[in-house]
Amino acid sequence: MNVPVSQFITVEGTEGAGKSTCIEHIQQWALQNEIPLVCTREPGGTPLAEQIRDILLEARDEQVDGLAELLLVFAARAQHLNGWILPNIKAGKWVLSDRFTDATYAYQGAGRGLSTDQIVALETLVQGGFQPALTLLLDLPVEVGLERARQRSEPDRFELEQQEFFEKVRAGYRERAKQQPWRVKIIDASKAPEQVAEQLVEALDQWLASLR
Repeated sequence: MNVPVSQFITVEGTEGAGKSTCIEHIQQWALQNEIPLVCTREPGGTPLAEQIRDILLEARDEQVDGLAELLLVFAARAQHLNGWILPNIKAGKWVLSDRFTDATYAYQGAGRGLSTDQIVALETLVQGGFQPALTLLLDLPVEVGLERARQRSEPDRFELEQQEFFEKVRAGYRERAKQQPWRVKIIDASKAPEQVAEQLVEALDQWLASLR
């Protein structure tokens, strides 16, 4: 894909990590640096992808097969990538996404126990070599994040999972950061909000300086 990958940033983390607040800080940082930033989310981002999101998140009695879940995630991503992310980047904008493929490795891979080879194959099919230039991983103890999430809203299908599932997801995220430290930067999301914001700005400033 012949697009400037440096214009694509993602925020990742388990439930209750504070992604929404961090995205607001990133938007402010972009404004201060005169960067034309647009925001989106996964699954979702386009009308069709948002419909798939609803299917994925809706709590239901029927057991959802892990492979079916994985295929739905990548179906939404294909639509999102080609219908929204790439057109915005090609138009000269920077894109910030709440989750992307790292979430798939964490949730469907580590959490559900699906084959990494299956995820890699779908990633290659849908994305080619396209991936974020910078991923900010909000990391905190699972029990802290789950307590925050419970206070926030009615739980969706994923939030109804047991703590063991989220421990695996967190481990999956941390493994991604270990594998690709040049791209994935860990932010200690258990700190006070102002300290989390400071970490974010520091990581963003360092990354921006590396582009110049």
